[in-house]
Amino acid sequence: MKFDSIVLGAGMVGVSTALHLLKSGHSVALIDRRPAAEETSYGNAGIIQSEAYIPYTFPRDVNKIIDVALNRSTEAHLHWRALPTIAPWLLQYWCYGSKDKILRTATANVPLISRCLAEHEALMKEAGIADMLRYDGYLRLYRNEATLQAGIKAEQETHERFGSSFRHVSPAELSELEPHLSNAFAGAIHFTDPASINDPEAVGKAYAKLFQSLGGTFLTGDARTLEAADGGWQIQNVNGPLHAHNCVIALGPWSGVLLKMLGVHVPLQVKRGYHMHYSTKGNATLTRPVLDSDHGFVMAPMRKGIRLTTGAEFASIDAMATPVQIDRIEPAARDMFPLSERVDAKVWLGQRPSLPDMLPMIGGVPGHPGLWANFGHHHLGLTLGPATGRLLAEIITQQPTFCDIHPYRVDRF
Repeated sequence: MKFDSIVLGAGMVGVSTALHLLKSGHSVALIDRRPAAEETSYGNAGIIQSEAYIPYTFPRDVNKIIDVALNRSTEAHLHWRALPTIAPWLLQYWCYGSKDKILRTATANVPLISRCLAEHEALMKEAGIADMLRYDGYLRLYRNEATLQAGIKAEQETHERFGSSFRHVSPAELSELEPHLSNAFAGAIHFTDPASINDPEAVGKAYAKLFQSLGGTFLTGDARTLEAADGGWQIQNVNGPLHAHNCVIALGPWSGVLLKMLGVHVPLQVKRGYHMHYSTKGNATLTRPVLDSDHGFVMAPMRKGIRLTTGAEFASIDAMATPVQIDRIEPAARDMFPLSERVDAKVWLGQRPSLPDMLPMIGGVPGHPGLWANFGHHHLGLTLGPATGRLLAEIITQQPTFCDIHPYRVDRF
């Protein structure tokens, strides 16, 4: 079978890229080993973070670094056995946490972040799921006045530079917004621009269904069979080989593994994360996602229950799951909200594909004509998938791009 483009990976980024290529007139095959949105795109907190200009950086505070190194932190967990492999990346990640590099990343984020919600709104409307969007924003909670004031100061600086909206919420206002939260907080910051969804997997699957309804082909295949062939790219499918002039690597955390097989090395590592769903006690409800800034976790209302998501775990991509962070943060979560029983049979593990500068790679792979990258979205895969999918489709089909693509190039390191 022949197509204009093959897209490898049916997470939020891959499905969005396939949709935009299809809408640009390409015949497109979307390939994955599993159904859509069942890997990393399944397990996030469901926030479309239209305020997230400032990247998640490695801590610079010495005490925080020591806590992470000794695995005393609730925000991060380190696999020491993985250190020989991930140490060079961790050093790069730390280096990109300097003030000038944070500003560089934030500036490069602007055109992507500023489009993220509108791109989702358009696709969700076309997919018939626009009613899944919640426009309540999300809350960042602070347990003491000092950290609250520091947070307000930082967000004011971000607002002045990039225009993001927020407001300070007093304890009294917090109890009105979320009456079932405890009174353990000195206050909160309410980010009013972001939207959220209560089932990220359902959104990904709806986009995949839309792709197929518009004429796209979704097939099961193994990305590891990819090879250059006949002036393009070929991958094996159960029904035989698939061939296309263009091939997009949108495999999230596994993108670097595939590129390495093709002789291309990129500094992609994973920031692993876990989640668990909980039922609630009595009639307790949560209207919007809430982030505990002191413990580094998010609680988000989902169809399945309250989803408790962890911070980052630094480990090898193929390491066994070690869901200790859920056990560490659960007492704090129960202290702030009346959680009841665990719903899931086991803790879910996902892998956030992360590059040292916390920007995605979008564009052609040097030395490999017709091979394209769209990966490395770290914590923002759900947020940025439709926007970066549009951008890469514009690049491939040689349309005017909605922004400068230089900051996202594959060879920038």
